[in-house]
Amino acid sequence: MVKAVFFDFYKTLCFHRHSLEENLERIAERYGVAVNWERCETAMESLFAGTSVPDPTTDYSLLEVLITVMKRECEFIREVGIEKHVEQITWELLQSGHYLFAANSATLYDDVIPTLQRFRDEGFKLAVVSNWDTPLDPLTERLGIAEYFDAIVASHDARVRSEKPDPHIFNYALTAVNVSVEKVVHVGDTYQADIVGARGVGIRPILLDRDGTQADRWEEAIQSLSELPEMLISH
Repeated sequence: MVKAVFFDFYKTLCFHRHSLEENLERIAERYGVAVNWERCETAMESLFAGTSVPDPTTDYSLLEVLITVMKRECEFIREVGIEKHVEQITWELLQSGHYLFAANSATLYDDVIPTLQRFRDEGFKLAVVSNWDTPLDPLTERLGIAEYFDAIVASHDARVRSEKPDPHIFNYALTAVNVSVEKVVHVGDTYQADIVGARGVGIRPILLDRDGTQADRWEEAIQSLSELPEMLISH
């Protein structure tokens, strides 16, 4: 019988209200600069390629994380053809939507709070297990969901230093909620990190496929968190 549910964070519990392109268009118009939109897709691929922060297992400071992100975003601004006020535009773009700088841009999916409340009412233990660049507690508090969780585990938290699919981050969460592995499920939207990672430690994984594009990747998949309680309660 399932006693605990682990949740990925980004694109599972929350998303950004506005896309990077929408924020860039608004800011560029304000500064009177032109964006080369033909180069934008390639520039975004470069921006998001790999990790933008140090490996969580290495010794680093949060200041290094902020500097690294700022530098990569400046490179992106230059790649889309903007040459004036690059650092200032970069800062505004980060403030408009980057999860490290713009906590208010994060928005919960409509199915999150009803699902979390149902599980809490039924006595389940809940945890966030996320690849995230900084501790997640402040952001979950701003979103009003921190109180639902027994543990909030972020990969780059100095207490964790492990990134999915590495087993340690899952084992850290298991210890935090004090539930045996066979009584836990993990829900997330990324096959490699969430499905492969959870399976690697013996946790039952459930793929969250909100847009219906990953149905063939894993046999146990849902399109909304609202489907979870029926699957897990009393089963």
